[in-house]
Amino acid sequence: MSTGNFKQELFEQFARVGKALSNGNRLELLEFLAQGERSVEELSKIANLSVANTSQHLQQLRQSGLVTARKQGLRVYYRISGDDVVSLLDALRLVAEGHVADVERLVNTYLTVKDSLEPIPRAELLERVRDGLVTVVDVRPEEEFAAGHVAGAVNIPLSELEQRLNELGDVEEIVAYCRGPHCILAFDAVARLREKGLTARRLEDGYPEWKLAGMPIEKEDKTL
Repeated sequence: MSTGNFKQELFEQFARVGKALSNGNRLELLEFLAQGERSVEELSKIANLSVANTSQHLQQLRQSGLVTARKQGLRVYYRISGDDVVSLLDALRLVAEGHVADVERLVNTYLTVKDSLEPIPRAELLERVRDGLVTVVDVRPEEEFAAGHVAGAVNIPLSELEQRLNELGDVEEIVAYCRGPHCILAFDAVARLREKGLTARRLEDGYPEWKLAGMPIEKEDKTL
């Protein structure tokens, strides 16, 4: 095999990963799977896709090595194949933010108007948690929280936030987080908390990035 043929074949294999990432639905499925393992049916529901369509997307992600699957009874469960997949998604996001004008437009249109304040960096949050200065609120669904969360965080899904504010007690500051830096749940949570007169900020990203950075995490004694 010539060097040229080798390089061409190698890049063709690299392109398989790029092809798997070239669909918005598949990227969203990867974001959900970065929170923890889920069945096809669960992913179909939260992604608002048919089960058949969800299964097809997952099979393409599996063929590219980005996810793995296991069967339990009649259900098939998927998970991302490694933390490097989270790094890949993060790199894709950063490149898009830096070079695709429409990304900046969308962020400014839908997110910056909700919260123009700078989010709190991971290292600063960790320090403030250790000093007892903040309460960290995970606003993801309960099953995602159970699969893994920021150590010491309390789980109050966004849909229950107003009804459970009394559980937060008298706190100096609240930091909310969810699935990632563009997850709308944290933006909405901060806006609602501020409407109630509370001091609230967002974490700069989400649980997958926190975990990837080696920050303290906890898990519940149950699986998704």
